[in-house]
Amino acid sequence: MDGLRMIAVLGVVLYHFGVPGLPGGFTGVDVFFVISGFLIGGILWRNLEETGSISLARFYTRRVKRLAPAFFAMAAASALVAWVVLLPFEFREFGKELIAATTYLSNVLFWRGEGYFDIGAENKVLLHTWSLAVEEQFYIVLPVLMLALARWRRLLVALLVVLFVGSLTANIALSPTDQTTTFYLFPFRAWELLAGVLLAVAGHSRGFSYVLRPGLSYAGLALVLAGLTLVAPQGFPGWQALFPVLGTTLLIANGKDDNRVNRALAAPLPVFIGKISYSLYLWHWPVLVLSRYWRDGYAGPLEAALWLALAFALAILSWALIETPFRRTHPRSGWRVLAALAAPSAAALGIGALAYVKDGLPARFAPETRAYIAASADFNQDWSRCHTPAQSPFKNVELCPIGPEGLPEVIVWGDSHLRAIKEVLEQAAFDTDTPALIIWHAGCPPVFGISKQESYATPAEDAACAAGTAEIRRSLASLAQARTLLLVARWAYYADGAGSGRDAHNTIRLAGLGGSTNREVLSRALAETLPELRRHFPRLFLLRQPPEIPDYDSRETARRLAYGRVLPTETPTDVSRTVAETRAAGAEALFAPYLAEGSLRLIDPWPVLCTAEKCSARHGDAIWYFDNNHLTNTAARAFAGLISPVFEVKN
Repeated sequence: MDGLRMIAVLGVVLYHFGVPGLPGGFTGVDVFFVISGFLIGGILWRNLEETGSISLARFYTRRVKRLAPAFFAMAAASALVAWVVLLPFEFREFGKELIAATTYLSNVLFWRGEGYFDIGAENKVLLHTWSLAVEEQFYIVLPVLMLALARWRRLLVALLVVLFVGSLTANIALSPTDQTTTFYLFPFRAWELLAGVLLAVAGHSRGFSYVLRPGLSYAGLALVLAGLTLVAPQGFPGWQALFPVLGTTLLIANGKDDNRVNRALAAPLPVFIGKISYSLYLWHWPVLVLSRYWRDGYAGPLEAALWLALAFALAILSWALIETPFRRTHPRSGWRVLAALAAPSAAALGIGALAYVKDGLPARFAPETRAYIAASADFNQDWSRCHTPAQSPFKNVELCPIGPEGLPEVIVWGDSHLRAIKEVLEQAAFDTDTPALIIWHAGCPPVFGISKQESYATPAEDAACAAGTAEIRRSLASLAQARTLLLVARWAYYADGAGSGRDAHNTIRLAGLGGSTNREVLSRALAETLPELRRHFPRLFLLRQPPEIPDYDSRETARRLAYGRVLPTETPTDVSRTVAETRAAGAEALFAPYLAEGSLRLIDPWPVLCTAEKCSARHGDAIWYFDNNHLTNTAARAFAGLISPVFEVKN
């Protein structure tokens, strides 16, 4: 079994550290799930056969002794390093992660997903605990289920089979359309654990010796290795998870056969790595995330190898000094072990709550750094009034009322640039007593008749953009009360087909209505969209896209200042006005005819954001940009007077 653990943990760890040739290294987690199901299912079934019942206190005592000490050691060390190196918005998220991991709910936290401006997976220090949460939930559900049906063994086995089939079926059916759900949540991963449980139950019930055919070991190893080397993240788990699960099941089923595969897995080195696999899994991800964060990426493979060696060293120390001693303790009462769990749990919850409630403790950093930290958090708004109709009109389109209650008189339609200025739009709606409605979709141009392929988005997200825009088009007639519409978008991105500076790697391709380039497609889309909008909304406004500052990002700038990598005078907060206008020119030329004829009215924030020579993210002591193209709430409020005419519909 330890040899199998070696395959699982090395697959995961080497994949995370970027070792080539393992595109499916993450399937090592699936191998772990089957092993856990087999071992835990075997323990519980053996208890049922020997005693007719299950001692929950004894079971959970063994689990706590096995898992908790190393986890809390890792969590404590991660919290200490995170306090030193993470900026407040990330340390605040770490607090949430620590609370979720301690309460076995981190898979639910990560299932809820990243918001548009949320920190990415590469900065989530405890992301790897999602799989531990799935196993902990399994440790809660399975013993209780088996205890409840202890007197009806056949019914219990039948129910386990039904749950296995149901979970597998749901996983395969939903993965193509809801991958995040099937990846993180226990009901869709339960079949992998149950595969091990059912194998253990079959072995104990029928008394077979786990010696079947040598070919099963070879086939099992081939399937597991196929998972590590061939499986792709797209659509996973789905049917692709059958490779590691079936392979692991075959290896365990023939695990005592004397063949080359089993002898290789039973060699001293694989067994040793298998023994430290839990600690290695615990420590490798925080080492990777925090070191890469602190170093602003690795200098090359050699540095990555050194950090990987540190992860192995910590794993060995954790196994030798924490895991093994605690597993060998024999307290008089199992309940005492469970009670002892309260102290480190309370400490972890307290640290997590402090980091979250205190917004990541920004006072740890110098005032100059805190200005950029404040900008990185100055995008939060209240979106609690949003809803998504299940039926037409606006089926599956998120609608966000702003201003006073009532039928909307003003519509604001756009992408994430609209999201960034939501606060000033809402204030203008209240100030003018004008009910209004926001319709926004990140990365989705507010024009009719086109589709997009975006490097930053999944195919499903691209399809959702096109479907949402089509539904908006069909539903405009239902907005009879509204006479005004404002368009807000990152038009330069759509016209040029790529970001600029820091996000130049983000690309987008527009299609539909003819045209061979993005600019041609967008031009034809505007020719079709604007007259149609004009028929519904006599007052049609366009917000001129704020100037882009190519090399700026509030979070990255804050990090560099915090670690002394740049001086305050060296921050990339400015761009020459000539460069900014050149970036905007291609898209703005498409709107020029409509502005000239008066069918479209322009709201221009550039005089507020720029001087004659340059455009800047810094204005006085405040930072007005979140990243190189999104404004902060503070910046949006600065041109409130420009927005007000949009909402003055009663005059």
